[in-house]
Amino acid sequence: MASRRLAYSFQQALRSRQAINAIKPVRRGFASPVSLPSTTQSTTLPNGFTIATEHSPWAQTSTVGVWIDAGSRAETDKTNGTAHFLEHLAFKGTNKRSQHQLELEIENMGAHLNAYTSRENTVYYAKSFNSDVPKSVDILADILQNSKLEPGAIERERDVILREQEEVDKQLEEVVFDHLHATAFQGQPLGRTILGPKENIQTISRDNLVDYIKTNYTADRMVLVGAGGVPHDQLVRLAEEHFGSLPNKPLTSAAQAIQAEQKRAPEFIGSEVRLRDDTLPSAHIALAVEGVSWKDDDYFTGLVAQAIIGNWDRAMGNSPYLGSKLSSLVNYQNLANSFMSFSTSYSDTGLWGIYLVSDNLTRLDDLIHFTLREWTRLCFNVNAAEVERAKAQLKASMLLSLDGTTAVAEDIGRQIITTGRRFSPEDIERTIGQITEKDVMDFANRKLWDQDIAMSAVGSVEGILDYQRIRNDMTRMTL
Repeated sequence: MASRRLAYSFQQALRSRQAINAIKPVRRGFASPVSLPSTTQSTTLPNGFTIATEHSPWAQTSTVGVWIDAGSRAETDKTNGTAHFLEHLAFKGTNKRSQHQLELEIENMGAHLNAYTSRENTVYYAKSFNSDVPKSVDILADILQNSKLEPGAIERERDVILREQEEVDKQLEEVVFDHLHATAFQGQPLGRTILGPKENIQTISRDNLVDYIKTNYTADRMVLVGAGGVPHDQLVRLAEEHFGSLPNKPLTSAAQAIQAEQKRAPEFIGSEVRLRDDTLPSAHIALAVEGVSWKDDDYFTGLVAQAIIGNWDRAMGNSPYLGSKLSSLVNYQNLANSFMSFSTSYSDTGLWGIYLVSDNLTRLDDLIHFTLREWTRLCFNVNAAEVERAKAQLKASMLLSLDGTTAVAEDIGRQIITTGRRFSPEDIERTIGQITEKDVMDFANRKLWDQDIAMSAVGSVEGILDYQRIRNDMTRMTL
C-alpha cells in the first residue's frame, strides 16, 4: 500500500485540485442531507462525520473511501513520518482481523483496498461490487479505528519504509520538489517530507502512532465518500453504524493545542537550495513563487496561467509545434530536455512554478532567464488565442480525469475535505470559460511580478548564477 506522492504533472495537478470557495454543509443535531451540485449528495452526522456520494444506478461497482484532513502537515519535527508510517500499518491486522484474514477477505470479494498519504490528507479506499460495499465499509472502519499496531509489525515496517525512502531518493523529481517545499516553507509543517527523515523512521514508536490517531482521526476531519452503484442512503446508514461513535474533537487539551498550531498559515520564504552532484549528466531545477490555495478566487486563473506556460519534452515528436511560446524558444535554442509547469495548491497557500531538466549545462542561466522572461510576459502581453487554448486544455483534462468510480471518489473526497462542497463539471467549465486574458495578466501582476522566488536545484548545477541575479530578473526584465 505505497503512499502517493504529491502529483506535479499537468493532468494530475488538475485532477487533484478542483474546488473554489468553501461552503460547509449545515450541521445540526441530527443527520442533515445537503443537495450539492450535479448528482453529488452530502450528509453530516451529529458527531460531524460527513458522507458524500455520487450515485450511478447503472454502475456494477463502487469505490468507497475515507478522506482524512490530516497528513504529514499534522506532525511535529520529532514525529514527521508518522502519518505515512501509520498508513503502512493499517493493513497489518486489527482487533477483529489478522493480516491474513484481512487480505483473504478482500481477495474473496475480488475487491481492491489501498491507501495513500499526502502533505494534507490521508486516504483509505476500496473498490468492490455493489453488494460488497457493506463489507468494504466495515473493513475501512475496522482498520481506521481498531488497528493493533503490534510492536513486531512496527519493527518490520521500519525496514520497508527505509527501502521506500531509498527508492524515492533515486527519483530526482521527487527530491527536487521535496527540497523546494523545504526551502519555500522553512521550519514549517509544509516544508517537511511525507516519509520523514531517516532518524524519525528508525525511532517512531507505538505511542506516536496512537497519539496521531487520537489527535487527527476525529469525526469532524473525516469524509466517507462513495462513487458508483452505492445509493447515498445506504452509505449514510453504514456510516451511522460504523463511524457514529467517533469523537468530534481530540480528547485532550494538548492534542487540541497541537492541532491549533498546525492550522497556522504558512509563510512563503524566497530562498534557494542547491545539491551539486557532477556525476549526474543533467541539472534538475524547480522555480516557484507563492501560489494560491484551493479556496482562492484565483485558483482557476492560476491553472490557466500555468497551462499557458505549458509542458514540453524534447522526446515528443511534436515538441517543436506546441502552442506554448516557451516551448518554441527552448526547443529552438536547445536549452533543455523538458520542462513542466505546475500550480500546486494547499488549504491556505500554494506553489506556482516550473520544473526544468537540462543537459545543456553551459546555458542554464539562459534557460532560467528566458523562463522568467516568459513569466514576466504574462503580466502585460497575453493574447486571447493562447488563453482560449489553455482553457480548452484545462477543461478537457478535468473531464478526462473523471474516468471510473475511483477517480470520481477522489474528486469528491478532495473537494469536500478542503472546501466543504463539490463543484460539478458544468460549474468548473463555466468558471474557466469566464476567464479572460485580462484576468491572467491581473493574476500575473499580483503573483509573479517582483515576487520572491524559491529555487531547488539538483545535479550538475554549477552553471546556475547566484540567487540575487535570478531574483533581480523578475524586476528588470525587458522583452
